[in-house]
Amino acid sequence: MGESYKDLIAWRKSMEMVTEIYRASRTFPRDELYGLTNQLRRAAVSVPSNIAEGQARFSHKEFHHFLSHARGSLVEIETQLMIAHNLGYLSAKEGSALLGKAAELGRILNGLIASTRSVA
Repeated sequence: MGESYKDLIAWRKSMEMVTEIYRASRTFPRDELYGLTNQLRRAAVSVPSNIAEGQARFSHKEFHHFLSHARGSLVEIETQLMIAHNLGYLSAKEGSALLGKAAELGRILNGLIASTRSVA
């Protein structure tokens, strides 16, 4: 399939998002450690992990499948960020910035998914 996952813009942007989500969730209440904090972090890690795993597969169909999982995890992140904001765990500025980055990554993933759909 050509390029390595490290060359994919979606993978690089999703890796940046993982770091930002880990930093932002450090300030969540301690009693959320096994709740929202854990769910948000796991969903964030899932995005680049699925992109990398899909790229390592031998067919465009499998890559498409893993990209779809990455997109699903991204939607989870968006939902969890809104919940964190509603609970007062994220400021409006911080929540808005993270949601903006998630939206940008979503557009990139959607384009990549569309390109693999036409080949699969």
